[in-house]
Amino acid sequence: MASPLAFIGGGNMAGAILGGLLRAGQVKAADIIVVEPHEPQRDKLRADFGIEALATGDASLAQAGTIVWAVKPQLFGAAAEPLRAWLGAALHLSVMAGIPSSSLVRLTGSERIVRSMPNTPALIGQGMAGLYARPAVSADERAAVEQLLRPTGQTLWVDTEDDLDAVTALSGSGPAYFFLFVEAMMAAAVDMGLSAEQGRRLALATCAGAAALGLNSPESPTTLRERVTSKGGTTHAAITSMQADGVDAAIRRAVLAAQRRAAELGREFG
Repeated sequence: MASPLAFIGGGNMAGAILGGLLRAGQVKAADIIVVEPHEPQRDKLRADFGIEALATGDASLAQAGTIVWAVKPQLFGAAAEPLRAWLGAALHLSVMAGIPSSSLVRLTGSERIVRSMPNTPALIGQGMAGLYARPAVSADERAAVEQLLRPTGQTLWVDTEDDLDAVTALSGSGPAYFFLFVEAMMAAAVDMGLSAEQGRRLALATCAGAAALGLNSPESPTTLRERVTSKGGTTHAAITSMQADGVDAAIRRAVLAAQRRAAELGREFG
């Protein structure tokens, strides 16, 4: 049977997509090809999903309608070179950071390229992925990519490939910013006499609730913040302290630094 879907690389992000598709019944395990050179990861894919992964690609890849690239960026060239004879007819979706679409065109022979910048909450179906499509990708193919990624969370299309650097800086790297904030809150909890575990539970539940409120409220984050910040109160004391320390400006500088580094990586890998 021809395989409609192939993955080059079978790590965490590929597993998140695969698991979601199989749980949703969108594809069958028998209709998926995974090329994964590392035997322990192939064993894991078999155990988790019932998928027979290949150590190296072969002519069966020519039957795939869509090929998902999920290898580490620095390994892309070495992974693609021996497979290129079988890649030209497929739609290609890359979840690799930093590899420009022009490099994918050059090494696959296909102009039908979509780049995606996912983030780690995709592993629990709560991700946010920025998407960019080259002009050769049709509206139906864009819709197919959205369907493919739907089990991992939300998607957002951007107009230019350079916009993916901003997506990388905001949502791609964003979970790390959030966890750094939670770490600081946990440390403060210990300073105040609570345990680190109590601080973890309080911080994570509070942040999750605030995010849910922001997503479900028609009001802006600024308005929601102001509603909690009574002048002279505890929140006002905390916000005033952070503003005095330049926290908001530091966050903006940090995100812009991530954007610059994303652009640099694109030039290096390209």
